[in-house]
Amino acid sequence: MQETQTEGKKKQEGRFSSELFGWGESLMVVLIFFVVVFTFFVRLIGVDGTSMYPTLEDRSIMLVSNWSYEPEKGDIVVLRKEGFYRDQPIVKRIIAVGGDTVDIDPVTGDVLVNGAVLDEPYIAEKINTLEKMGDMVYPQTVPEGSVFVMGDNRNYSTDSRWSQLGMVDERYILGHVLRVVYPLDRFGTVA
Repeated sequence: MQETQTEGKKKQEGRFSSELFGWGESLMVVLIFFVVVFTFFVRLIGVDGTSMYPTLEDRSIMLVSNWSYEPEKGDIVVLRKEGFYRDQPIVKRIIAVGGDTVDIDPVTGDVLVNGAVLDEPYIAEKINTLEKMGDMVYPQTVPEGSVFVMGDNRNYSTDSRWSQLGMVDERYILGHVLRVVYPLDRFGTVA
């Protein structure tokens, strides 16, 4: 009787350690999956500042991807340019791509691309033409392989209007914003 009780105990212990091993194995597979996804396909990046307000708020967290990405007008991108903003990533909207001509109306503050005024319902306000035109001379033609970027909060954004950033080589783009994941009340795609 003593032996059968001991054998039953051993079987139960063996089953428990087998289940524990199975859970550990599953956890490792999930962990490896997330490491691969967040290393090669997407990453989480936080917003620092208000240059993209109202589209993105300070301290928002975004899901960003560079996988098979080709820059397009209107995309919100994360980029890093050596010597600009302490070499930290910044978030801006692509206004124009290689070959496009950008102009800013000095009276109305409207942005024109290839002679057409942009419809920009996402901006906080138009450019203050007395103080925030930047130090670039317009019109500007964007070189091939580069983009012209601006923040949605035009009067509080240092962007391609200023020579310290200027036209941005596409190779500096870390990825485009897929979704806002935090704060939760703003969860979803960005326009």
